[in-house]
Amino acid sequence: MTEQISLQDTDIVYVDENNGVDDSGNGTRDNPYKTAVYALQVKGGNIKILIQKSPEEGYKDISGAAFKKAKKRVEDLANKAKKEKLIYEKEQKKLEEAKSIILTQDPTLSPASKIKIHDAITNRGKRVKVSGWVHRLRTQGKDMKFIILRDGTGYLQCILTGRLCHTYDALTLSLESTITMYGVITELPPGKMAPDNHELLADYWEVNHKAPGADDAFTNKLNAEADPSVLYEQRHLVIRGETASAVLKVRSRILKAFRDHFDSKGFTEITPPCLVQTQVEGGSTLFELNYYGEKAYLTQSSQLYLETCLPSVGDVYCISESYRAEKSHTRRHLSEYSHLEAEMAFISFEDLLDELEDLICDTIDRVLSHKLTRDLVYQLHPDFKPPERPFMRLDYKDAIQYLKDHDIKKEDGSFFEFGDDIPEAPERAMTDQINRPIFLCRFPAEIKSFYMSRCKDDHRVTESVDVLVPGVGEIVGGSMRISDMQELLEGYKREGIDPAPYYWYTDQRKYGTTEHGGFGLGIERFLAWLLHRDTVKECCLYPRFMGRCLP
Repeated sequence: MTEQISLQDTDIVYVDENNGVDDSGNGTRDNPYKTAVYALQVKGGNIKILIQKSPEEGYKDISGAAFKKAKKRVEDLANKAKKEKLIYEKEQKKLEEAKSIILTQDPTLSPASKIKIHDAITNRGKRVKVSGWVHRLRTQGKDMKFIILRDGTGYLQCILTGRLCHTYDALTLSLESTITMYGVITELPPGKMAPDNHELLADYWEVNHKAPGADDAFTNKLNAEADPSVLYEQRHLVIRGETASAVLKVRSRILKAFRDHFDSKGFTEITPPCLVQTQVEGGSTLFELNYYGEKAYLTQSSQLYLETCLPSVGDVYCISESYRAEKSHTRRHLSEYSHLEAEMAFISFEDLLDELEDLICDTIDRVLSHKLTRDLVYQLHPDFKPPERPFMRLDYKDAIQYLKDHDIKKEDGSFFEFGDDIPEAPERAMTDQINRPIFLCRFPAEIKSFYMSRCKDDHRVTESVDVLVPGVGEIVGGSMRISDMQELLEGYKREGIDPAPYYWYTDQRKYGTTEHGGFGLGIERFLAWLLHRDTVKECCLYPRFMGRCLP
């Protein structure tokens, strides 16, 4: 027989499953709870619940089965909370006891030599001291802890056993804490795996600084599902990851390889200014600023300054930042990017193409000849194949025909015609279909910059080149520069440029002019191609693009 509930010894509690609120409700008709479970938790079991599933139905007595189910759920939650409390109290007791465990170094052991992780292989069998960040952490049972230590030069698996695992620091250790490990590095037996196939068995360790846990834990700041905007905001933490740090290491080696290539060719490195009062690639992409009351800009390119160095130091190059105020959110655009630029005197257009081909191939050969970097390249891009010489050489007019033959059209559905600028998407479609580096040459003068010289056999086009690679598109833009003063003045006029601020550039055609040419290569685009990155934003330290100048 069902127990009858008397209104004299109960409270009437209202539950509205659609419009009620558990946290801020009070169980009245005007401010009902949302669930019967919460009502029982707050008011206890000696209540009468009136429940409303929809305004049309109105409030009705809760059914016996629903009331019984809600009470069972309340009991389960209470038991769960009691168990969690017991576990918490047990853990707190364990932590308090752990505070009494004090580690000391064994004075009978040999002194530890301080090393970096990249020196670990050559120090196997010796007692060493290694400091770094906790990259990964795993506990196995009560008496063993595996730590992957990272110091920027590599990764090292370290093992804590016995008392070393029982200290307060060991029990509360968190990712990205900085620690120092002491012990002997030994090679792993067959069948076991760890970075560099060895591990450090610790005999002593200490915490330098403990990173936070709970809400501020590293894994709560970053995870695999994080939105790209969050990753950009937390870029200072993202670069601690294996992929981002590998990109930065390869980038460093690429910069060295570029410099080594130019050094082997007798080029001189120049450091040009970033604050300028002239344009190179069009006024719409200039970052303007007030320079002591004068109008100035962040440089779009150092090309003009490099050209002025040719008569004094010969062939020159620079690796500097360039700035483009392009309102673009494409995968290959940045507002600030690293620009490798070079200028050469007494050359022909064919010489320029040969030098570009040699630069790209030689740089990749140099990068891949460095074992650590080669391993990182193939870790990030297992299918990378160094380009084969000679590169395909394709004139602009033939590219227009290729687009027609392969039904690659404009956004409006019409075909590209001679004189059209080929946008990124169709250019990449063509490059990806051909699937090899391309020298796209001889663009119409009307769609190229004022300083590019025209072809002697066809004045409609310039001695210009874009280097296109699969997956990225353009990574290099280059040309022969106008050597004739009158032709240069006409170029200024055509583009509506006042020649007065360019007097120093024009003077190069006055005091000993010569045929000369050069190019600019985007480091981030080169990296995106080499490492198969989805966007150039992954290929620099802190990307700057429209809407992003932090951190």
